[in-house]
Amino acid sequence: MSEQGKLSRQEAGQRGGQARAEQLGHEGYVEMGRKGGQARAEQLGHEGYQEMGQKGGQARAEQLGTEGYQEMGQKGGQKRAEQLGHEGYQEMGQKGGQTRADQLGTEGYQEMGQKGGQTRAEQLGHEGYVQMGKMGGEARKQQMSPEDYAAMGQKGGLARQQ
Repeated sequence: MSEQGKLSRQEAGQRGGQARAEQLGHEGYVEMGRKGGQARAEQLGHEGYQEMGQKGGQARAEQLGTEGYQEMGQKGGQKRAEQLGHEGYQEMGQKGGQTRADQLGTEGYQEMGQKGGQTRAEQLGHEGYVQMGKMGGEARKQQMSPEDYAAMGQKGGLARQQ
């Protein structure tokens, strides 16, 4: 409270928001936020809403710091995976990867992948990284026909010789 015993505008807003959250309960409050977000998106348009989200994300990252922001992202990713199921989450990742590839171009996307691979190798150590590669190879083998898998291996072998 301010020195005069009156609530500041911010304090009054916080109290009002808390009271409304208690009235609606968690699900109702989430629904209210979803509707408000939709209305705001319609006002700003796709690009304006995207820009607003980026600014908010930057501000939140500064508040939480690197580790806190990463933890928040992991929790959000886990929640979204539960909502979409394995196939839906996989499809979302593929769409996001394609969008990012389009933004960066081939060379930029390859550079991003190399940096991510280096970081992951540092996190897991050599043995963990080798194990992850084997698991990825086995998963890919199950997705492909034997002929396509063999052709992929030959192509990879040729690339390593160069």
